[in-house]
Amino acid sequence: MNSEIITEYSKICLLMSSKWQAILLTTVTLCCIVAGTAAADTLAPITLAEGLKIITEESRVVKIAKFSEKIAESDVYIARSGLLPRIDASAGHTNLAHQPAMTFNGMAINTSDPNHYAYSISIQQILFDFYGSLSRYDASRMLHEAKMFDSARIRNTIALEFTLAFYEFLESRHLVVAADKEIQRLEAHYRDANQLYKTGATTRNDLLQVQVRLSDIKQKLLSLKNLVALRAAKLNNLLLRPLSNQISAEEANEPILPPSDPDLEQVWSEASKKRAELQIVDRTLSALDLEVVAKKSEFLPKFYVRAANDYMKNSYQLHENNWSLMFGVNINIFEGGRSMADLQKTGYRKNQLLEQRAKLADEIKLELKRCTLDLHNSYARILANQDAVDQAQENLRINKRRYEEGEGTATEVLDAVTLLTNAETNRIRSVYDYRKAEAVTHYAAGNNLLEIYK
Repeated sequence: MNSEIITEYSKICLLMSSKWQAILLTTVTLCCIVAGTAAADTLAPITLAEGLKIITEESRVVKIAKFSEKIAESDVYIARSGLLPRIDASAGHTNLAHQPAMTFNGMAINTSDPNHYAYSISIQQILFDFYGSLSRYDASRMLHEAKMFDSARIRNTIALEFTLAFYEFLESRHLVVAADKEIQRLEAHYRDANQLYKTGATTRNDLLQVQVRLSDIKQKLLSLKNLVALRAAKLNNLLLRPLSNQISAEEANEPILPPSDPDLEQVWSEASKKRAELQIVDRTLSALDLEVVAKKSEFLPKFYVRAANDYMKNSYQLHENNWSLMFGVNINIFEGGRSMADLQKTGYRKNQLLEQRAKLADEIKLELKRCTLDLHNSYARILANQDAVDQAQENLRINKRRYEEGEGTATEVLDAVTLLTNAETNRIRSVYDYRKAEAVTHYAAGNNLLEIYK
């Protein structure tokens, strides 16, 4: 089609000057090349591993989580500043309306210049504050680690969402193929019935039955194609592509292995070490313990050292420049009960988190149990449907032969076609239910889906 476009524009160019001919032809050619390249990229097949790599790196949800990590990292630097010395500097120039002076025995004695400048530089370091600053720093590091685990949780969650969407798209695509096969079988049966009707061997009622069944399955096929388009749009949305892009998914064709029957307590023990949700709560609890230490330190004195250099231009002063070194202590006597209330608040938050962790652990155990049952159930359905398609095909062949020989009825043939389609549909659904249950089981066990499906 691109060559046809270039040919048509070449005819138009004959009416133009040579300069504009070259410009127009070059533009059209480049546009066709770009369009062809874009179409090729759109139709390029994508595997599950490739899609997982894209969304775990480019997804907007993942990028938002990375910004949360950066914010928590900045909080670490803020808390670390309490462990480092503080350096202050100031400078200024003063203009006085009256020159400073003092009276001595009835005489005015000047004490300072009316116009002078001054500067000061000081450095102060906390020597010991009963681990308050160090605890705040460690608490911020724990919260930063919690944010990192949260990013890992989000990546795994979005990976699970994409995996389920990928298998749902493949499932709907196979269901469309099954519906197409049913239409082909019904059309073949319609031709046989029409041939027998022309010879007077059957009645017109046989044709009407097939036409009604064809109309019904064609409506179902439209719904299935609409479902394929909707699931393709969902994949495009996850991959940050235009919703109208065509999706060409490549199936891995991995063998379906019988699921193991592991000890749930052992699975839970491993999952408790891997699940990011539990790691987040544990890091937050550690941060709260450190915050308690920091808040208790507010009741205790803080010891510090301060060194400074002060200079003020004053011709009447003996030493214009002066150094100082001070060892000091600072303690908060009373501030209205704020520190005590803040400490109690932290204790309540810790108790709340402990209850949330216990609830989360119960939910994960239940999730592991449900996933194990779903996986075994879907595998049992695969075994149950293993020979059903072959049996349904043989049933259809026998009923068609009986119908052609005048021993069977059209209804029996239609029922056999429906049974074969149901068997194929059940096999497709059981296979992809197993794939989805397998992915959910890996997620519930805390496994990284990007590593599982690489």
